Amino acid sequence: MAKTLIRNVGLSGALVIGLGSILGTGAYVSVGLSAAVAGEYLLWAILIAAVTALLNGLSSAQLASAHPVSGGTYEYGYQFLNPLSGITAGALFIIAKSASAATAALAVAWYVGQQFGLSAVMVKAVAVALLLALTLFVLLGLRRTHWLNTLLVAISIFGLVVFATIAIQQTEPAAHVSQSRSPWSVFHAAALMFVAFTGYGRIATMGEEITEPRRNIPRAIVTTLAVVTALYIIVGWSILSLGGITAFEQNNFNIANLVPESPWQWLIILAGVVAMSGVVLNLLLGVSRVVLAMGRRGDLPRGLATLSASGHSAPAATWATFVVMALIALFGGVESAWTLSALTVLIYYGITNLAALKVSTEKRFIPKWVSVLGLILCCALVILALVASTR
Repeated sequence: MAKTLIRNVGLSGALVIGLGSILGTGAYVSVGLSAAVAGEYLLWAILIAAVTALLNGLSSAQLASAHPVSGGTYEYGYQFLNPLSGITAGALFIIAKSASAATAALAVAWYVGQQFGLSAVMVKAVAVALLLALTLFVLLGLRRTHWLNTLLVAISIFGLVVFATIAIQQTEPAAHVSQSRSPWSVFHAAALMFVAFTGYGRIATMGEEITEPRRNIPRAIVTTLAVVTALYIIVGWSILSLGGITAFEQNNFNIANLVPESPWQWLIILAGVVAMSGVVLNLLLGVSRVVLAMGRRGDLPRGLATLSASGHSAPAATWATFVVMALIALFGGVESAWTLSALTVLIYYGITNLAALKVSTEKRFIPKWVSVLGLILCCALVILALVASTR
């Protein structure tokens, strides 16, 4: 029986994992949810979230470079802070990313449900069925999911390019997008958008499987964030150009509904479904690796640390991850699941920044002020989002 996972993911594979974990729910759901909250401040919310994500991404890269093992901040908390910090980070990660995966699965089901007139119960069933199908795929081993990841990312980006092209070609001026928002709303929206950037964390949590981790992990994280920021700004601008924020205020996060008369609407719907399926796939991988790491230490049942004979998958941890995600999908909704993910993941990355401050000087490649500022922004977004949500 293998005791460690096989290192078989290079720089390009790590980059695809990062993009595949982000683009689906972020571009096809989160920007719409944030548009309903931020109104005309949408682009500012995206930029604030992007800066926060960059700082936290650099802290994650610093930690993954210094301590390249599976488990992310769960492991970093143990290594650089204390056991309680590690356990807290692990629990927060499982909750946050399981909620993100449930959001993506529910969003896929709603996209499909709108096309076929499915009931709310059937939408929940489709979401759980998707989670089950992708869990079985993950159990085939990471090497077999890389080609699928690449395909999903390509289709996701293509759908966003089509959406932006429709916005650029619009000849009629857009209708007034929404009522003016309070400036506080931008921070609430930025907290929602921040979750849409945090797929880079999958790269760090899979440090045990990435080749040359001290070189490839930082490069993959920074490149992923740069590409995603550009895409989100384009999507946000397109939403504003199409005057679609009012539609999102009606609990409708589907960006394809902003182009009902376009012959390419079907392609945007297809790309959204495919991209969000990719998010679920990557989150199943990432969360199961944290469950695996917690099982190894005994913070979760040790049976969850069992690997397959080949060392390419962690069956017990993967099935446990499926159960948590399925329960959130069954008992939650798109907005509630995404909000839960936003608040818990910001606290998680606060711990990440604290741990990064403890990395020794000889292993450090970022200045400490990066982690300090990242910590401040995480705390500020949690507080300001809570304040804004009560107004």
